[in-house]
Order: sequence, then C-alpha cells, then structure tokens
Amino acid sequence: MARRVAVVGGGVAGLTAAYRLRRELGAAARIVLVEQTSRLGGKLRTVELAGRGYDLGAEAFLARRTEVLDLAEELGVRADVVHPARAAATVRAGGRTQRLPGGTVMGVPAEADSVAGVLSEDGIAAVRAESAMAPIELDGADISVGHLLRARVGDEVVDRLVEPLLGGVYAGDANRLSLRATIPALAKALDDGAGRVTEAARSSLPAPKPGASQPVFGAFRGGYRELLDRLVVAADPEVRLGLPVRALARSGDGWRLEIGSAPAPEHLDVDAVVLAVPAPAARKLLQEPVPEASAKLAEVELASMAVVGLALPPGTALPEHDGTPASGTLIARGERHDGGTPFTAKAFTYSSAKWEHLRGAGGEVLVRGSVGRFGETEDLRLDDEELLRRVRADLAELTGITAEPVDSVVLRWGGGLPQYGVGHLDLVADVEREVARVPGLAIAGAALHGVGVPACVATGEAAATSVTRDLLQAGPREVGR
Repeated sequence: MARRVAVVGGGVAGLTAAYRLRRELGAAARIVLVEQTSRLGGKLRTVELAGRGYDLGAEAFLARRTEVLDLAEELGVRADVVHPARAAATVRAGGRTQRLPGGTVMGVPAEADSVAGVLSEDGIAAVRAESAMAPIELDGADISVGHLLRARVGDEVVDRLVEPLLGGVYAGDANRLSLRATIPALAKALDDGAGRVTEAARSSLPAPKPGASQPVFGAFRGGYRELLDRLVVAADPEVRLGLPVRALARSGDGWRLEIGSAPAPEHLDVDAVVLAVPAPAARKLLQEPVPEASAKLAEVELASMAVVGLALPPGTALPEHDGTPASGTLIARGERHDGGTPFTAKAFTYSSAKWEHLRGAGGEVLVRGSVGRFGETEDLRLDDEELLRRVRADLAELTGITAEPVDSVVLRWGGGLPQYGVGHLDLVADVEREVARVPGLAIAGAALHGVGVPACVATGEAAATSVTRDLLQAGPREVGR
C-alpha cells in the first residue's frame, strides 16, 4: 500500500516539503497539497507589470545560504538566478536621505565614525559613550533589540538605522524583536566575550577576502514563479485549492483532516501530515493532537503589509547617490515630508536600477514601495487608489519623480510576517520538541527559523525528512521507490 501524506499550505515551505516527499517516497506515494487560497506560492508572488514578470512578495533571497541555490540546481533553473547590480542602498532619517553606512551589523555600528553621516552629533556621542560603560553580561538570556541598543548606543542608532533595516525584513518594532532571533551574529559575539555592542559588531563583520566579492542576494530572472512552477511539476502533488483545513486529529495509526466548508466538510485520511501554514493556523490545527505546541504558537504575533508596484514611463531617471545608482531607500519611522505630511511607505526598491534583468532599452522603469509596520494598521485600511496616491507622493518627495505610472499593482499581505519576539528561539524549540514526539507530524514555515526564502525552504526540507523517517520506521508498507 502506497504512503499517503498531506501537506497543508502551498507556500514555498509546503511546496519544498511536497517535492522532498516525492523524492524520498517515490512515484507511488499519494501527496495531497491543501491550500486555503486560490493559488500556490504563499508570500512569493510574481505579477505581470507592464508586460514583465515582477515579484511583489519576497523580492530576493540571501545567496550566502545555499538552500535556494541548491534547490534551483536540482530543478534545472540555476542558470536563471541573477544578482543585484552595483548600486547603493540609502536611508531617509533625520529629514535627509543618506547612503546606508557600511561597517555595521544590521545597522549596529562597529565604530561611531562609520555612522556619522546618518546620526546627529548627539547620536554619534551616544555611540562613543559606550566605551565607558560596564561590560554587557547577558548570561544566555534574550533581550529585545531596542532595549539593549537604546541603553548602550542611543535611540538614534535604533530609530535611524536598526529599525529601518529590521523593518524591511520583519515589518517589526525593534523594541519587541528578539536580539537572538533577528541579529544572531551580535548575540553570539556577546556570548563569546564581547563586552560592548560596538565590539560585538566589530567582531561580527565579515573579514575581507581577496578577489571579487561574492553576491549577497539573488533572484530569478523571470520571478519566483520559475522556482514555484518547477517545484509543483517535480512534486506532482494532488493539489486542492480554496479549501481550509478545519481540524486535524489522530485516526488509528494515521491522521484525519477535516477540510472544506463548515456545513459540508470532507475528510482526508493520510499516514502523515506536514503543516506549512502561518502560526495562527498551525496553532488551531495542533490544539487537539499537540496542545502544548499549540499554546506556544499562540504567542507568535503577526504584522501585515502591502506592496505597490509601479511601472514608470521609459526614460524616467532613478536617483543616484554620490554618482552611484541607488538600489532603494529605507524610511525611518516618524519621517515626514517637507510639508509635514508623514510618509506612508516604509521603503522603496528602485528595481530597474538594482536588477539588470529589469532594465532594457525603451522599457518601463520598475519601482516597488512597501507599506506597513507592526502595530500600524491605519494606512493598510486605505483603499488601493488612495494607497497608490500616497505611495506616489512619498516617491515624489524622496526622488522628485512625479510621472504618471504606465501600470501599477497593489498587493496586500494580511498577517504576512511573523514577529520574532523576545524568547522566540526557546519558543520554537519547545514547539518542535513537542511536535517531534508525535509520529507522522511535522511543521514548517516562516514562523520558525527565519522569514527569508532560504530559511523557509530549509524548514520544508526538514519537515519532509522527519515524516519520511517516521513512515519508513512505521512498518513494512510499500513506499514506492
């Protein structure tokens, strides 16, 4: 009898899990992928903007992690991976747009002089003053990024540098985000004996290497849909779209899922389950089989956001900084236009400057604006037309660009980004330990070990490996190799 596995959630973690299950269990296995929405891909979304594929979910992946590159190689799309062009990231802080300084770890400076262009004189003095403070002693404890840094190097480092960078990843509040989960290199340096934040940052900076530097980020020439489409074909699952999973329970040696509408649900009986869904959905489904894990997942909060894609007329000039094209601009919380109007966007990416494959003679100029921070939902309640108007006004304030877009798209991600609060690593360890005690069940996704695409791929692979091991140890069933 062939194995039957349900994968709940059709994002990149779920699709990766389905693919690995197919590779391990063979062609005879029945893999059912259940997705509540009408499409696969989760927070990866390639749209058509002015006739070109353009990512309006996750934009890029960290190329220094190997998971996405290895997966692309297996699936035959490694040649379609591209890397950013030479461009300068900028930040709008203190009423000015400046080049994002080097010599920092997620905005935490190794030296006061390295951030002099972004901080005020008082802010620079606060960084220098840390050298006279008593050494930091975390003793293995976690702490919020904001709490530690405000006490050690001042508010401006947090408000003008660290939070805009963390906001680009988590849409989060530095005062609530975990140091160990969001800036692990800094935490490790402190654990290893660095007594000061600046010393920890200095020891965490990568050592210069001879020769050409390796690219930090990657993307796909035709958008993430290249990777997603190949995953679906290779996994060959039975895809069930538009069906919420309402309950999960033990059924003999396997599992029973209740899916579909509440008045007329259907049941799916399988040997194993991978849950690759956001924390609230996983919490609900684990209430009966793993209540301890469910209770822990209830502590994970979420942030919502929106992304606005703009196709500007051909020839529109994007900003430069010191003669170098700008790749984008992060916007610090509380920044305002010269007239006093607050910014709606938290960041812009000047995609046609950042990515060579999005350039082209006579082609439209592509820009994306991001809106939304944890705890700030008012702007997200605006309708698409007003949100587009405000984001265009922000772009005009930053760059002087007032051209009417040739095309535009507004995409909303409700509850799209889990917040890694203080103690997140311990929380995840508790959840995974409890789930691991239940044979034939595993979890994956952005709520665990990172919100980036490589981290999500890694959790999908780990979940597939876990349930495959359980199935192969369960008894003499035909696995279909």
